Order: sequence, then C-alpha cells, then structure tokens
Amino acid sequence: MTSSNTQSPLDAIANDALGLEQPVAAAAEGAAPAADTPAGPTFESLGLSPEIVSALTAAGYKAPTPVQERAIPAAIAGRDLLVSSPTGSGKTAAFMLPAIERFAQIQKAQAAQPREPRPQGANGQQADRRPQRRPQPVARPGLLVLTPTRELAMQVTTAASTYGKHLRRLRTVSILGGVAYGQQLMLLAKNPEILVATPGRLLDHLERGRIDLSELKMLVLDEADRMLDMGFIDDIDTIVAATPETRQTMLFSATLDGKIASITGRLLKDPERIEIVRKIEASSNIAQTVHYVDDRDHKDRLLDHLLRDEKLDQAVVFTATKMDADQLAGKLADAGFETAALHGDLPQGARNRTIRALRERRVRVLVATDVAARGIDIPGITHVFNYDLPKFAEDYVHRIGRTGRAGRSGTAVSLVHHAEQGALKRIERFVRGTLPVNVVEGFEPRKAPPANRGGFGGRGRPGGGNGGGRRFGGKPGGGYGNNRGGYGGNAGGNGGGNGERSFGDRPQGDRNGNSWGNKSDSRGGYGQREGGYGASRREGGDRGGYSQPRGDGYGRSREGFGGGRRDGGPRGARRDS
Repeated sequence: MTSSNTQSPLDAIANDALGLEQPVAAAAEGAAPAADTPAGPTFESLGLSPEIVSALTAAGYKAPTPVQERAIPAAIAGRDLLVSSPTGSGKTAAFMLPAIERFAQIQKAQAAQPREPRPQGANGQQADRRPQRRPQPVARPGLLVLTPTRELAMQVTTAASTYGKHLRRLRTVSILGGVAYGQQLMLLAKNPEILVATPGRLLDHLERGRIDLSELKMLVLDEADRMLDMGFIDDIDTIVAATPETRQTMLFSATLDGKIASITGRLLKDPERIEIVRKIEASSNIAQTVHYVDDRDHKDRLLDHLLRDEKLDQAVVFTATKMDADQLAGKLADAGFETAALHGDLPQGARNRTIRALRERRVRVLVATDVAARGIDIPGITHVFNYDLPKFAEDYVHRIGRTGRAGRSGTAVSLVHHAEQGALKRIERFVRGTLPVNVVEGFEPRKAPPANRGGFGGRGRPGGGNGGGRRFGGKPGGGYGNNRGGYGGNAGGNGGGNGERSFGDRPQGDRNGNSWGNKSDSRGGYGQREGGYGASRREGGDRGGYSQPRGDGYGRSREGFGGGRRDGGPRGARRDS
C-alpha cells in the first residue's frame, strides 16, 4: 500500500486501529510520502541500516520529518531524548526506528560470532535433550514503550512490526488492559524483544514475576504528559525502578513544562532536548462557532435543531466518553437520524462496517470519540459538532479537520457550557484566535456569553426546534424523559466492565475498593471532581434521567452534568483518550 499525497499530517494516527486503507507507516505517524527523491536528509543519511530503509521504502516513505531528522541520529548515538512534538509529526518513527536499528546492530554482532558446539555427555555422546520441566517463562525485553492508551499502544506495535519486518527474531508484543491474561502470558512466553504496554497492565505482570526489566536497554515514554494527567505517575516510578540505570530513556510529550519538567530530572541523563512547534494554519474554509448552553437538556434540543440544517450533508458529533457516544447515538436514532457510534471498545469488524456505512452515505450522523475518529476522510462530512469539548486543545484541531476536506467548505460547532470557559480558552490559545459566538433564535442561553468575547457572532435560522419531526430533546423540560432515565440508568457498583479503563489499565492506587481514589483527575473529566463528567449512576436515574436536574449540571461541588449528584463508582463512563 502507498500513501495518498493529499494525506494531512493530522490524519497520520489511529487509522490502523480503524482498519482504514492507508500505509501502516502513516497510521503510526511515519515519514512524509515519497513522491520524489527528497533534497534534504534521507533515512540512509540518518544512519539506519539498509534493511530498515528497505522496509520504509516498501511502505511508501522516504523523507524523514523534522523530529525524525533530529531525534534518530541522537538516539542511535545513545543519547537520552526529551522531545516535544505534536501528534502527526512522526514521533513514533522518531523513537522506534533508532531502537530497531540498535537491535539490527546487535543481531549483526551475534551473527559474526562463531557458533558454540552442542554440550556433550560423559562418554562423548550428546547430552540428554529429553524435555525437562521448565520453569515458568519470564519475558526480558530489550525495549519497553509505555503509552497512555490501548489505541496508541496498538499503533506503536504495528509500526514496530512494519519498520522491523526484514529483521529476523524481532518480536513485538503489546500488553494492554482489556485483554485476557492467559493470552498475554502466551505472548510473553515467547520472550519478545520489544514490549509495548499501558502502565497498569504492565505493572500487574511485573508484580506477578512474568516480566523482568533488569536487562532493559531502552525505555520510551510516549505521550508522557497524558500519562501523568491520567494519574500514572506512581506506576511509572515503580516501573522505572525495575529497570537498570544503564538504560537509554526517550521521553515524548506535547509540552515540556509543568509535570513533565518535574520528572525529567530523575528519569533522564543529560538528554538531548528537541522541540518541534506545530505551525497552526488558519482553516479559512471551516466556519468555527461557539454556542453556549445552560444544561444538558438545552444542549440536546440545540443539537437536534442544528442537525436538521438543510445545508448539512453528513456530520460527526464528538463526545468525551465511549458510553456517551453509544447513548447519544441511540437517542439520535430514536429521533429519526441515520446514526452510528464509533469508539475504541467496538470490535474491529464493527468499526469497519461503520466506516463503510459512512462512506456509502447510509450513516448521516456519526457519534464518535477522539481517538476513534482520527484519520476519517469522508468528503461528505460538512459539519462537526463538539458535543463535549476535548480534554486536550490539540484534539480540537483533529476534530474539526474531519470537515472541509480537499478544499471544501465545512462547519465546526462547539456546544459550550459556561463552566467550560477554561477549556475553551485553552483551545483558543492553541489555535491563536477567538472563536465567534453564535446564538439560534429560540435557543438563547439564559446566561449571556462573556462580554469580552465580542458579543454574538450572528443568529441562526429561526424555529426553536419544536416542529418538523421527532426531536430527541424537543419535549420541554423532559430531556430524555421517555428513556426511563436516559443517561442516568447505569447503576454503579464494583464491576469494571464499563469503567473508564479496564482494571489492568488503571493507576495502581485506584485498583482496590471504590474507584474514586486520590487520582480522581484520571476519571470524570471536568474539574477533577468525584462526580466528574464521566461518573456512573446519577441519582434520579430510572425515572429522572436528565429531565430532573438538581442544578445547572456542569458541576458545582459534586453535581453532575445535568442530572444531579452522581454516586460515582468504578463503572463510570470511559474517556476515550
């Protein structure tokens, strides 16, 4: 497979997990497509072996990206790396290629050594080679890559297999939460050279003695800032303590300040510091607006109204959690929309069918989470709706990039509660601009937008959303009243099935008893409150749902989005970050 020359760097992640047709190297943030021989540095000039360059060429890539130009030579030289590089810049190849190069050099050195003869018995006969009872196998990897999410771990695993496909005896295994332990034990028994893992599940195997990191040569922390935000700092410290001091460490992060600065001193030794700044280009063909909402009921009615815009062809609606994606898709379907959900918990076959239905225009509204929707390139997508603002400002750019493809015009609408001003300001700082505020007649918020935002950016078409077919949020004061509790029907408890992360992916401090531990910032999204955005059962569940809120919802103290206080519990909705 070869890459399309129209491929945007913003698309160069997560496509492999979706089963989309594009080069594996691109899906793992590979290098720039090779249309012509590049005038600048090549992978050969960076010091990579011919077999690795051959694998890259076969995947359709030849020109390294800026972060690869700087990181690969330094890593091959054995330097620790401290890298700030945005998603889509080629960071996966920046650490994986020099790591595989090191394995290539080790294999060449081993091949040059003479083979030792088989051991002989006492009478000159070959030693008894009958099967003996073997001790429990222990994996001793040479490279460990830690990632915050399962989706990213799968992408890195795919990239490693692609880049090292011409090297013999180079095995890559991913250890993730949500996968049966027995299956992982079989993979670990093969003693893979490369291990890609989420911290929680890796620590489980480490504590059980199934993984030994005493011979580790290279450690990579990918998206380290996100791992810290998710509460994995203690797990990371425990894992690092099990590695030798002689290891080479490479840390990649969107930023190098704050929490990252506090851990680099104890993780890295005289690192090469590399910072790649994303050039933010104005999306002049995408009209970006903000609509303020008072509560969930207001948001639902406004979304229903906007989705019935006659100019809308196809749309993507982004939610913060996988559970909300499923439930919102169901509500929209009940309201008469041709809709489907897309998120990381869906089986690969279901994802493929959903993407195919979207391409064939059998799905008009796709409700998705951030990771699942990256890389989708459907020309018919005219609108993007941020039902929930993204946790990371960079994800806003990924989201709105689903529309306005190939020079077409597009519309991006963010439905924002007043309590989300901080998140909105982070997005505006990232895109270096102020998003205009719009208001639709009949859907005006009770509370006026902040005065310093320059007033309203215009008025939408009238209607108020009470006519023209079934409305999933159209009944005044009812919200999701016909759904016997709407989003509030999921009972809390001690199970982990619908938790934000599977048990093996949780930070160590959150695995015993009630899941609302000290690291509640890793669940619940907004405001780091116990009843945060992604908690589970809300009081008033079966009968109230969102139709009987106890406040404005977005979270004063421990109140939920719009359905009153939430009980919390380990079955809270998962953020698909």
